[in-house]
Amino acid sequence: MSRGDDELPEAEAGPVVRPYAVTGGRTRPTSTLEIVALVATTSRGLGAARSPSLPPEQREIAFLCRHLQSVAEISAHLDLPLGVAQVLVADMASAGFVAVHRPERPDWRPDSELLRKVLDGLQRL
Repeated sequence: MSRGDDELPEAEAGPVVRPYAVTGGRTRPTSTLEIVALVATTSRGLGAARSPSLPPEQREIAFLCRHLQSVAEISAHLDLPLGVAQVLVADMASAGFVAVHRPERPDWRPDSELLRKVLDGLQRL
């Protein structure tokens, strides 16, 4: 069976996991979580990150957030859709595995130049 130029062989494509499988079918976090909210792993989360009972995506988030990361950065680093990252981070915050630091003014909207710089940075990852 021949493949087109735009198709990847299975080995190069990597594993495919549907987003709803990662989030248990949920599409929205249990609480509002801004994409600029900063996430840090708690000491409880560091212990849980070593446990095989924690789902792999949550273990990766706990490891990554040893250094402060925004929800958008988590999404980009782990190659997860933003909504999936929001659901996972909200679940981890509820369990005490991460601390979420929200912006002081959630109604504040960054200007288009700042958004352009963030997008450029994410695309370079």
